[in-house]
Amino acid sequence: MQHTKCQSRTHRCPEYITYQSVAREVQQLLKRFCLINSQHFLFTPDPNTDGHSGAQRQQTLQTRMGNFLQPVIILFSLLVSTTGAVQVVYAQVGETVNLKPLELKKSHNYVYWTFMDLQLGWRNHFGGKSLTNDKAWNNKLQMTDDSLIIQDIQQENFGTFQVSVSSQSPLISTISTIILVKLEVSKSPASPLLPGESLSLHCSAEVSQKPEIYWLDPTGQRKTNNDGSFSTRVTGQHNGEWTCVVAQQKHVKMSITVVDLSPAPSHAQYTSTSMPVTIPCSLSPHITWEQIKVKGVEEVHWQFFPRQSSGVSAVKAQRLFFLSLESMLFTAERNRDLRPVLRPTTGNFTLTRKQGREEDAGDYVCTVKFKNGVTLNSTVRVDVLQIMAYPGADLHPGQLLNLTCSIGHPLPSDLRLQWSPPKHSPQESVHHSAHLTIPEVSTGDAGNWGCSLWEGKRRLTSTVITLSIEHRLNVWMLVIICGAAVIVILLVILIVILYRRRNRKMRHLRHQLCRCKHPKPKGFYRT
Repeated sequence: MQHTKCQSRTHRCPEYITYQSVAREVQQLLKRFCLINSQHFLFTPDPNTDGHSGAQRQQTLQTRMGNFLQPVIILFSLLVSTTGAVQVVYAQVGETVNLKPLELKKSHNYVYWTFMDLQLGWRNHFGGKSLTNDKAWNNKLQMTDDSLIIQDIQQENFGTFQVSVSSQSPLISTISTIILVKLEVSKSPASPLLPGESLSLHCSAEVSQKPEIYWLDPTGQRKTNNDGSFSTRVTGQHNGEWTCVVAQQKHVKMSITVVDLSPAPSHAQYTSTSMPVTIPCSLSPHITWEQIKVKGVEEVHWQFFPRQSSGVSAVKAQRLFFLSLESMLFTAERNRDLRPVLRPTTGNFTLTRKQGREEDAGDYVCTVKFKNGVTLNSTVRVDVLQIMAYPGADLHPGQLLNLTCSIGHPLPSDLRLQWSPPKHSPQESVHHSAHLTIPEVSTGDAGNWGCSLWEGKRRLTSTVITLSIEHRLNVWMLVIICGAAVIVILLVILIVILYRRRNRKMRHLRHQLCRCKHPKPKGFYRT
């Protein structure tokens, strides 16, 4: 859209009307405070700009207006001004800071930012805005309606900032002070750390009046030191994000990496002879094998403490596998048909087998040793779910049957058992006791009986036993069967005898028909 040119002074452009109205307002204010005579304060458009476009004239008027009003507003700020509260802002080198005075609002007409007597920038309600070209602040400043943004703060950018804000109605100026304080946060030594190594955290502010500074651990618990320093010997629980809190307003995150194994399952690993077995062991997700090598890993191996009949694990361990650090392959020292993962360089040392065994019950210990003597252990308890039948799995109708489903020791309180009888069994499936008694079994109870272990709605494992129930033979049935067997045997003997006698008769008849040693053919013979 093109702007309409003003043809004469009597035909006032919108820019001229705006400029004149503001000039009259300033003139009235000056007269009110008796600073200058009002008739010396009159602004008219420059005749040399009458032929220019509206946009150029508007820019010229705004420039003249800003150049004139700036000292005037500063003068009034000195006469009618209030002092705002002093704010303290904490930042680290390289951060981006948003300085936002509490008294600064979008409705203020004039805003001036200064730093150590250096004017950083200003803005007015006409849309005018300017930023300093000083080398120390080059490409670092951004000004919004209510704040000053400083990017990539360096050492020379810390100090005292002042912002002067003023408005026309009413004519009030407020000068606020913001102190930007350098904050230093460090840790020693650098991550990753091994359990038992010393860790020192430091957080300090470069200011004479020290603020309250303390640390929060990864769980959010506050440490008692209030001077910004904290030292401890690390454990796996110290791994994560630490937070330095400064004056309850600035929070600085510090990441601490502790080399450790992933926590072992809270419950035992449950399996059965009809289910696979998995014995987990791995490095924490944030740890890589390269970090393990840097810390001086010396050995990785598995040990097994079998469960004794008393329910207590044996004292003497069986060494199952060790990891060759050259080939990065596990070597079996005791064959239990367990298989380690194919790529231990991923930090996964888990053992598996497609089907569990009764002798799998016990404690499995995964060990990672380092050259400095630090040892990481993860113990996994394996329980095998079994069903025991008394007097046995081969029964007759009417017999008493006791079934026991157990892992060899009492179940934890948050686990439960559930029985699953055969489909044609008259027994109910909702049984949560480890012991199940059937006073008189029937042929319908024959088949697969299942017992499953549950944690809430999650099934942990299950096992199956097969019952065989057949009718018992009485005395008369036994006599009949034996008699039938005798008759069959006698018939077989008789058949054999008759067969042999028949063969003998046939041989005797052939001898009677021809007894000549050299028989001659029949016919007439000459004598």
